[in-house]
Amino acid sequence: MSATISVRHGDQSVQLDDGATAIEALKALEAVRGQIVAAKVDGTAWDLDRPVPDGALVEPLYADTEEGRAILRHSTAHLMAQAVTDLFPGAKWAIGPPIEDGFYYDFEVERPFTADDLEAIEARMRELAKERQAYVREEVARDDALEEFADQPYKREIIQLVDEGKLVSEVDVAEDDPDADPDAAPTFTVYRNVRPDGDVAWSDLCRGPHIPSTDRIPAYKLLRSAGAYWRGREDQPMLQRIYGTAWESKKLLTAHLEMLEEAKKRDHRRLGRELELTYMPEELGPGLSIFLPNGALVRKQMEEKACTFH
Repeated sequence: MSATISVRHGDQSVQLDDGATAIEALKALEAVRGQIVAAKVDGTAWDLDRPVPDGALVEPLYADTEEGRAILRHSTAHLMAQAVTDLFPGAKWAIGPPIEDGFYYDFEVERPFTADDLEAIEARMRELAKERQAYVREEVARDDALEEFADQPYKREIIQLVDEGKLVSEVDVAEDDPDADPDAAPTFTVYRNVRPDGDVAWSDLCRGPHIPSTDRIPAYKLLRSAGAYWRGREDQPMLQRIYGTAWESKKLLTAHLEMLEEAKKRDHRRLGRELELTYMPEELGPGLSIFLPNGALVRKQMEEKACTFH
């Protein structure tokens, strides 16, 4: 007789074969409703195809939640990074976290990205997404990770920072394994984009979790690029950051893009320039402006108006 495990959701509990995945557990618990991107296992975000431990509380993670969208967006960032490395051979990649309403990824490339580059990258993303590449999690020993990312200096630095106890976000110690040696060196999780034929198309050092496959990303758009110092420090290399957004439906993506366009129309920098209120020379530094005659007049009138309330 094969070994079994018990999993639960709410007041329900079922027996499953040992090695059952999160999605198998959710189906057995009749907890699959709506657009699910991942699971929560004992409160920890979990890949749907990852086996669950015995006695685990398994819950669905929906795409229309803050945590679910973060997973969707991080998976989109991986897809974007794969497209960049396809189109820009030799590119080095740093980090690509989800952020509010979107994601970004930093790269070391020979020149800044252009608007045409972003269009080409997005087109390549669509091609890769259609391949239905699976996001496959693998635990890798430290030395193996260093060897695998030998040509990626930023990934090697992340591993080194973990060794020094200065970074934990990219490392995943198998705490769910009761037999794990607490004194053993940590393993690093690597996520691989794997084509249906088993070919590994791209890999990244990442804690995860991710959505099951690239074709499960419903709607995304690359927005802009900008320079960004590695680790936010001026003494570090200047990288090229690509910002994007991803949503669980095309309708929500369209609404978000429309909101961004409306915000641009009300941008104080644009209005100040068009109304000849302010001038923002680059040599002054970001965010600093000089009042032009029209702007000085408006400011004077506002100050006089403010005085009448005292």
